[in-house]
Amino acid sequence: MSNKLSATLLFACSLGLLSQAAAANTSPEQVIISSGKQQAQLQTNIGVFEDNVEIIHGKRKITADRLEVHRREELGENKQLLVATGNPAIFQEQQADGSILKASAKEVRYDVANRMLTIKGSAEISQAGQKISAQEILYDMDKQLISAQRSDQEGKRVRTVLLPVDDKTESNKEQP
Repeated sequence: MSNKLSATLLFACSLGLLSQAAAANTSPEQVIISSGKQQAQLQTNIGVFEDNVEIIHGKRKITADRLEVHRREELGENKQLLVATGNPAIFQEQQADGSILKASAKEVRYDVANRMLTIKGSAEISQAGQKISAQEILYDMDKQLISAQRSDQEGKRVRTVLLPVDDKTESNKEQP
């Protein structure tokens, strides 16, 4: 193959890779993972991240001690299940109104394709001062539906704390 043809093919391939990289950088569905240590189990399609793990997905952020990323066909179009563990693992999402929804637990499972969050083990979820505590909490991001379950231990129940709304603050928000 001539040098001119090789250079042309290399240039064309480079343009293709650059356009894919540019598209990936602007995609709201990309998942960015940073950690101190990363390893991959290629046969099982599982990535393991440890040591100060941080995951960014759009307006969502997860911090944890350890993360497993499972990538399988049966997980749907995006094919990723993120399982974060820590003391605690923390999930944060900026809501449409600008408030921050924050969830923490010993285990945070985020099904990217189905936009479903499951937090287990001393689970808490809070937004705008309102807080729910339970053994397990499910959050359907599309429906904005939260479901909480108590522990099997006697005396453990789901607990919700609601803060009173300040009428003066609310009426000031409504005025232009």
